[in-house]
Amino acid sequence: MIQQFETLHQQESPILLCNVWDVPSAKLAEKLHFKAIGTSSGAIAEMLGYRDGEEMDFAELLHIVKRIKANVQTPLTVDLEAGYSREPRQIAEHVRQLLELGVVGINLEDSLVDQERYLLEAEAFANHLEAVIQELGDQAKDIFINVRTDTFLLGQPKPLEETLARAKIYHRAGANGLFVPCIEQQADIQRIVEESKLPINVMCMPALPSFSILEALGVKRISMGNFLHKFTLKQMESSLKLIVKSSEFKSLFQ
Repeated sequence: MIQQFETLHQQESPILLCNVWDVPSAKLAEKLHFKAIGTSSGAIAEMLGYRDGEEMDFAELLHIVKRIKANVQTPLTVDLEAGYSREPRQIAEHVRQLLELGVVGINLEDSLVDQERYLLEAEAFANHLEAVIQELGDQAKDIFINVRTDTFLLGQPKPLEETLARAKIYHRAGANGLFVPCIEQQADIQRIVEESKLPINVMCMPALPSFSILEALGVKRISMGNFLHKFTLKQMESSLKLIVKSSEFKSLFQ
């Protein structure tokens, strides 16, 4: 299945990745014929009552991934945040546990949360990534490592230039893809696609160009982050308000 997932990053049309947080959301994505699904760490954390940023244990994430994989056949990539460890050997062990479940990809991000989220130095993160890949050995070829760079998300002074520099460094370190959350401007996306050797992943944002424009720019992957989960909760809130206001349940059956 890893070959199938890698091929999705090489086609002209970008993969629209449905980000899920539990079995029902994953089953719905499969029912609607999404070609791939990915967990959202933010959505899962909120579902379990944690803040995003590795507050939950890896064991809790693994349990949810196990239940999702037991119920769907769609290729699944997992948001591994920063690896749920600072030690490459332990991160590699986490990846092996995901591989045993049939996961085909992971996201690893170049930022950490300590009270506030902060960006890691590029070369230090690249060395860390190389160490994880080295620990995986031959198994590294069985997982698609999508590196998330938080240059735009954290509002760096020159996010475009910083992203371009990191794209080169992370490619050399062994990344399979580059995820740039919070990028929106068409010109910025075009520069990164043109100058990076990695397939580029962008995320749902208010001003993100349409899928057709993203395809023309050469973007290979489009994801939803935790925005689908947040929107779902808003819809639930609206439904509950209507029940309270109408003093009846008819709205649930329309």
